Amino acid sequence: MRKSGNRFFAINHAKTKTLERDASRRPPKVKSGNRFLPSVDCGSQKSRENKDSSGVTSPDAIAAFLAMLAAERGAAANTLSAYARDLHGAAALIGDLVGADRAALVQLGEHWRDLAPASLARKASALRQFYAFAVDEGWRGDDPGDALPRLRPRRPLPRLLSHSDIATLFGQAETDAASGDPAALRLLALIELLYGSGLRATELVSLPLSAVPRDAPLLTVTGKGGQARMVPVGDRAGHALRAWLRVRPGGGRHVFPSPRGGHLSRVRLFQLLRELALRAGIDPQAISPHVLRHAFATHLLEGGADLRVLQTLLGHADIATTQIYTHVDGARLVALVNARHPLSHTNR
Repeated sequence: MRKSGNRFFAINHAKTKTLERDASRRPPKVKSGNRFLPSVDCGSQKSRENKDSSGVTSPDAIAAFLAMLAAERGAAANTLSAYARDLHGAAALIGDLVGADRAALVQLGEHWRDLAPASLARKASALRQFYAFAVDEGWRGDDPGDALPRLRPRRPLPRLLSHSDIATLFGQAETDAASGDPAALRLLALIELLYGSGLRATELVSLPLSAVPRDAPLLTVTGKGGQARMVPVGDRAGHALRAWLRVRPGGGRHVFPSPRGGHLSRVRLFQLLRELALRAGIDPQAISPHVLRHAFATHLLEGGADLRVLQTLLGHADIATTQIYTHVDGARLVALVNARHPLSHTNR
């Protein structure tokens, strides 16, 4: 068996002279699980112009593409879900994705023109990757992805909470937890880990009990792309976490289990934070799990943390993602240059 572009489809070679003579008229079959999908004869002029259907349906092609992202690139579940929505949404607008021509993709761009720049960029990126994969698989002989809109969305500065807002929010959470109510103890542990360790919402709610060691102030967190990292837990967060674990209901494998099984959802975490903000007299629109993660990063940087250390703590694959916090804390960086640069005190 010969493998095509990646490891998800195996092409059966013709083994007889009859099949070899008929190959141009009847392309070989591509097997995927229990499905047999005909591949494209990429050498023909028809195929190069994409006038000849590959025989691969959009749902099967999308499923194969997502399987490749998961297996070869370690894409996170949320990324796969977003890409699935984007691709199926595009198919609903223009029909067959595999056989779509450039005019159809231009039309798709028109459908998307009122979207936010970041949403448009993500959708176009998903389609471009899909068509590169389709070419690798031999489903089509050309890549029409350059007909899609191409723009670089300006990375927005993260929303921030001031130090006083953080103090007010945590003061309310601690007052609630003083009653010993398990729900209040859980919420205090959640926000301590968001702000004290900078966890992503998904990392936090899905944290397994096995990630909490008995004798070390570190958590083992599995982040985007299945990458594991060690995250320090401060004294405050550690105390809140232990208090929650003492009253945590038995059963389940997650630190924050759901009464319905599994773990606390991200949506519920978001709701709990908004409700806490209301009780604390803070605008609930200003609060989210990601805002607390941003506050963790920005306040560490203000305290003199190294950018590379911050990158490790946040689990960023690219330092460029972490560098956005240098824009947030620009005043401190200017003051640092003025105070530490060897020429800053030279008289002119």
